[in-house]
Amino acid sequence: MKVTAGLDAPERCAQGFTVAATAVAAGFAVSLWLTGEATWMATPGRAAELELAHAAPLDELLSAVLASGSVTVCTQCAARRGLDVADLIDGVRIAGAASFVDEAMADGAQALVY
Repeated sequence: MKVTAGLDAPERCAQGFTVAATAVAAGFAVSLWLTGEATWMATPGRAAELELAHAAPLDELLSAVLASGSVTVCTQCAARRGLDVADLIDGVRIAGAASFVDEAMADGAQALVY
């Protein structure tokens, strides 16, 4: 799953995180990729800033995904924002497009983009 929006489009961002956390709760293997403005959601405290009526707190959704799935920040997106792995929440990794393609094209994979 890939989320491209952050505080700039809170509803789209929350939808992606909600689907990812729901998939984890249902027992599916989830790999959540954060690109564009969603990159900021992987920095400490930023997910808690997103408030959206009738939506679960984003920081709780992110924690749920990290507990049973994986969260990856796009290499170029991190670099454009001056971020490296030390700036991210524990457990979040940085990887490039080739890694995303490998995951998205694996047998049985389903890629969703928000």
